[in-house]
Amino acid sequence: MRLWLRGLALAPLALLGACLSRPVEPPPPLPQPVQPQPVRPQPPVPVEPPAPTSAVDSGIALSPPAMMHEADAVEALGAFRISCRTVIRRTDVSGLTNPADWVGVCAEASTVPAGSAAAFFRDRFDWVRVGDGKAFATGYFEPEILGSPVRTAAHTVPIYRTPPDLTRCALPDGKTGRGRLDQNRQCVYYHSRAEIETGALAGQGLEIGWAADPIELFFLHIQGSGRLRYPDGRVVRIGYDNQNGREYVAIGRILRERNILPEGGASMQAIVAWMRANPEQAGELMRSNPSYIFFKVLTGPGPLGAMGLPVTPYATVAADPRFIPLGAPVHLALDRPEAWGIWVAQDTGGAIKGSNRVDTFWGAGDEARRLAGGMAANGQGLVLIPKGAAARALSRR
Repeated sequence: MRLWLRGLALAPLALLGACLSRPVEPPPPLPQPVQPQPVRPQPPVPVEPPAPTSAVDSGIALSPPAMMHEADAVEALGAFRISCRTVIRRTDVSGLTNPADWVGVCAEASTVPAGSAAAFFRDRFDWVRVGDGKAFATGYFEPEILGSPVRTAAHTVPIYRTPPDLTRCALPDGKTGRGRLDQNRQCVYYHSRAEIETGALAGQGLEIGWAADPIELFFLHIQGSGRLRYPDGRVVRIGYDNQNGREYVAIGRILRERNILPEGGASMQAIVAWMRANPEQAGELMRSNPSYIFFKVLTGPGPLGAMGLPVTPYATVAADPRFIPLGAPVHLALDRPEAWGIWVAQDTGGAIKGSNRVDTFWGAGDEARRLAGGMAANGQGLVLIPKGAAARALSRR
C-alpha cells in the first residue's frame, strides 16, 4: 500500500461536491508559469447536505488553476505514466471513472513533448473538486534501519512475514475482515500488536529479518516499507505485504490526549525524542496501537504502492480510493510550498481515510525523513479525471 501509510501515516481529496456543474472550457494558453507561492486558500463552496459517502454523491467541476509549474508537472507526468500500466484495467471504486476513460490520456502521456507536461494536465483532464475541496496532507518516506537476516545479540526484534493463519472471515462484530479461526473454527480477531510483541507468533519461523531498534521498526511499520542495512553493509528493501486487521491508532493523538505531547508538537522527530527519553512509557505507547504490519522482501524496483507499482518521491500521494481514483493526478494548493503542485494517487494508507486527505511521499534519506516527519499542510485539493468523465458522473446523480 502508504506504502501504508500509510500513519499511514498521512491524506485524500473530498467527495464530489453538492452542486456539480458542467466542466468549463480551459483557459487560453498561460504565460510561462512561475514557482507558485503559498496563498490563503479560497473559501470553500458551501455544502449543505450531510457529508457524502462516495465520490459521486456530490461534486463540482472547475477550471484548472491559473498557475502550474512545468518542473513539478514533469515529475507528476513520470509517475502518471507508471500508473497507466494498471489504471486502464483497474476498477475504480470511487465511481468517477471507467478503465476505458484512461486509455486515451495514457496513450498521450507517453508522447508528451518536453515543456508540455503542465499543458497536458491542464487540457486533457476535468478538474474536479470533491466535497468542499478542503485538503489536509501529511507525509511519509522510506526509512532505513539497522537489521540482520538472523537474530544476533544486537538484533533481537523480529520482522514477520504474513502468518498462514491470517485469513478473511466473518468477525464477531458481524463484518468480514482479517482474522483467524480459533480451535473451535470460529472466526476471531487476529493477534494485536501487544500480543504479537509478547510472543504470539514466536517459534513459527515467520521472521524475514531482525531489527536492532524497536522504535525504528515501529515507525517503519507506520511508513509501510523501508530498508534494512545489514552488518556487512548490504541493504535489503522490505515492503508491506499484509496487516492484522486491527484499527490503526495514531500515537501522536494519544500523547495529545494525555497532555504529554513533547516539545515541538506531534512531528515524528519530536515523538521519537520523547520516546527515547521515556523508554518504558514508549513500549506501552507503541502497544496502544493494535495495528501490526507484515512484510515481504522486495527484489525489484520499489517501494511498491497499493497499485503494485513503484511509487515516486515528490510525486506520489496515498489517498482513499473511495474518493480519489487510484492512478489519478491530484492538484494540491497548500500552505506548505514543498507540497504544492500536482501529485498522483498511487498508494493507500490505514490512516488515510475520507475525502481530501492525502499522504505525500518523499523518498528515502535524511531530507525525506525531515520533510515527511514534519508535514502537516492545509489547503485546497482538486482531482484530475479524463475529459468527459465529470459530465458522466453528473448525469448519474
